[in-house]
Order: sequence, then C-alpha cells, then structure tokens
Amino acid sequence: MQRVDAIAGLTLGQLAEQYQFKTPDDLLREKGWTGQLIEYVLGATAGSKPTPDFEELGIELKTLPISFKGKPLETTFVSVTPLLNVTGMTWQQSTVRKKLNHVLWLPILGEREILPFHRTIGSGFLWQPSAEQDALLQRDWEEQMELIALGRVDEISGHLGDVMQIRPKAANSKALTDAIGPNGQIVQTLPRGFYLKTSFTGEILKQQFQL
Repeated sequence: MQRVDAIAGLTLGQLAEQYQFKTPDDLLREKGWTGQLIEYVLGATAGSKPTPDFEELGIELKTLPISFKGKPLETTFVSVTPLLNVTGMTWQQSTVRKKLNHVLWLPILGEREILPFHRTIGSGFLWQPSAEQDALLQRDWEEQMELIALGRVDEISGHLGDVMQIRPKAANSKALTDAIGPNGQIVQTLPRGFYLKTSFTGEILKQQFQL
C-alpha cells in the first residue's frame, strides 16, 4: 500500500519514465500496457496464471478507468469463462471468486480525450466483497454457468446478470474454442469472459470515497 500511495497523482507517462518501462508508440492499440506497467511497479507476480496477481498476498490488481465525475468508464474483466467440464463446479471453488476475494482497485482517469500517457493515477484501495455483494456475484455466476452446462452458451448475452456478465473475449471472430452444444455435443464458439458491470464497480467506488 505504500507503493500504491506513492504513485497516486502521477500520470502513467511519469510512472513509465520513472521506472524506465518500455512504452509502445500507439498506446490506444496496446490495451494491456497500463495493467502491465502497474503490475511491474507494484511487484505483481502471477502474470496470466488463474491466481490473484499478488500470489503470496492473495490479492488481485484491477485498474479501473474512471470519468472526471469518478464513474467507471468500462466493465472490468475478471477471468476467462470455462466452457467445458463445468458440471460439478461450485462458486466457492471458481476462479472468479478467488480473483474477487481480495482486490486492490486502482482508479485511473481514463476519459477518451486524455492520451493514455497523460492519464492520472488515483488513490488505490483494498476491497473485499460484503456478504451481500458475494451473494449477488454468486447468483450471477451460477445462473450463467448453468446455461453453459446445459449447452445454451449462445443464449448468454451482456444483458444477463445484475452485477456480472459473460461476453465474448477474443482478438477476432476466428479465435474459436470448444463448448458444450445443445445436445451435449462439442461445438465451436467464441471464448467468453466474466466482466463486472459498471453499476457494481461504481457502487464500490461510492462506498470507498463517499461520492
């Protein structure tokens, strides 16, 4: 948290310079650069493993682009959605729950007109879901995972879920993966990911900063 406090108020550009972190020419195309920079500076170790970013601490890092008014600008990716062998999976054992059990939220001013290099880092804070928040996440997870288990993955859209949605996560429409089809057969579909809705992350910010 001392490291987190030390970077509050800096721009991403200042931080990259300070740590001599390689900056791509076109940051708008390099969506992952911000997260990589912050992970590097704060010492996250997990990389792309399905464990929290700070493995020894069991804490997941989430950067959160916010507007001038302090509202989240986009949904927050949590983890890849399993599409095969999902029978018997439980919320308690799920990657989503492990990732969201303890989160370091780092708000970053992300209005479109501000170039990524000039975006300011806000005050990071630690968060754990309340019993009520955990129940909401569990319900969304279970309802949507049940559709996957029943071979109805194509019925899932971003409209489902009160606080968490499943939607495609792929570089392009050719990046297909296996899933369970309507009759239990294997079908090809786009990879999916779990995303927190902005209404949910907005509430987290409100609670933290009494907005």
